[in-house]
Amino acid sequence: MGEIGHFLNGERVPGTSGRYGDVFNPATGQVEATVPFASRDEIALAVRQAGQAQPAWAGTSPQRRARVLMEFVGLLQRDMDKLATCLSREHGKTLPDARGDIQRGLEVVEFCIGAPHLLKGEYTDSAGRGIDMYSMRQPLGVVTGITPFNFPAMIPMWKFAPALACGNAFILKPSERDPTVPVMLAELMVEAGLPTGVLQVVHGDKIAVDALLEHDGVQAVGFVGSTPIAEFIYAQGCAAGKRVQCFGGAKNHMIVMPDADLDQAADALVGAGFGAAGERCMAISVAVPVGEQTADALVERLLPRVESLQVGPYTAGESIDYGPLVTGAARDRVLALVESGVEQGAELVVDGRGFSLQGYEEGFFVGPHLFDRVTTSMDIYKEEIFGPVLSTVRAKSYEQALGIAMDNQYGNGTAIFTRDGDTARDFAHRINIGMVGVNVPIPVPLAYHTFGGWKKSAFGDLNQHGPDAFRFYTRTKTVTARWPSGIREGAVLNFPTIE
Repeated sequence: MGEIGHFLNGERVPGTSGRYGDVFNPATGQVEATVPFASRDEIALAVRQAGQAQPAWAGTSPQRRARVLMEFVGLLQRDMDKLATCLSREHGKTLPDARGDIQRGLEVVEFCIGAPHLLKGEYTDSAGRGIDMYSMRQPLGVVTGITPFNFPAMIPMWKFAPALACGNAFILKPSERDPTVPVMLAELMVEAGLPTGVLQVVHGDKIAVDALLEHDGVQAVGFVGSTPIAEFIYAQGCAAGKRVQCFGGAKNHMIVMPDADLDQAADALVGAGFGAAGERCMAISVAVPVGEQTADALVERLLPRVESLQVGPYTAGESIDYGPLVTGAARDRVLALVESGVEQGAELVVDGRGFSLQGYEEGFFVGPHLFDRVTTSMDIYKEEIFGPVLSTVRAKSYEQALGIAMDNQYGNGTAIFTRDGDTARDFAHRINIGMVGVNVPIPVPLAYHTFGGWKKSAFGDLNQHGPDAFRFYTRTKTVTARWPSGIREGAVLNFPTIE
């Protein structure tokens, strides 16, 4: 059993704090490696090394920085299967899902290759007599990203690719549950030509996070995880004078109108609700059919689809629909919420509580669950379950369905399935949620648009990837220049105005 070290100044290094965490194979429940938890001194070293490397990287032209990202894309494609296998082993995802995790990160890297264009400033010729004005986007310095377990490739790339393209140095603090792939990505960046020290990877727990939040050398913090931690990091980071963007939990609703193609809607709900065992912030966990007849017909279609889902380890091949949860604690929490749903009166249409997989009895598997007649007062509705559990909340009308989604504290993603353009347009305009799908169950924007929720799902003014990422990782400097012939002598004491 080996140690997954930090990645500092271009190489893997062992931890020195004496504190470690276990890295499991979720399919077997066995510990496969240990990961060191960084001390404050190790964080300080990572920041110092990054700070030393950053000025030269910022002084590199945007086009040359983009060429490093271009080379990185080729290396990602070369090592796709190797990365996906490692990701599946530590997270539990199926191999196709792991490849998708990497691919969606790769697409953001491809967008960031356009840095020379995205970093262009503005210019005004002859703003006044002999006066020109122009603005420039400049890097912040050393920035950090604290990323979650559920997308160990995609979200780190969403963070470090635009940050590096802008000329910053980046310190990645990935999840300690599946830390190997983030280190492999950093190694590929160095192989692609990134100078050592510009991208650092440190592992750790709250001590490492607090040290990054408090360090004066860190100028910005990006986070993805649960809402309580997002709120904490946002408050602490802002109090420390840093630029902060934090993305939290979700409870995503899919409204199903009576005119919808119910087979299409059922397929979409199964894919969006149970893919990756429900461990996605954009998972649809609540179906809201409008009308009793629609609800009955939808549940009738969902039942056989949910019952037939194939659950197993990634090694079983591509016939597996989803794998285990990431930890035993996650499994136990999901099952406890299922029990609460039964106790509070929801109808458990598909019961996955007794699921067991021969040969993998110690794995963190949870069978698929489908609830009907869930109410908004139940714990299974109020809590972000983050597991293979789909709840059906019946609505009497479109307005009631809209209100259910709008009244929820989270506002990450939502969807509506309908054939009616008026209804779809009304929904898209009125819903108070950041990402909306019309007959699309997981409306994750492509790399050239921004990703971000509303309400308790996001904290900060700027979203992830797309143009917002370049705004977040740079600050604007505006220059007013005067090159007149015959400068008048004498000071001007009144407030300057344009003549």
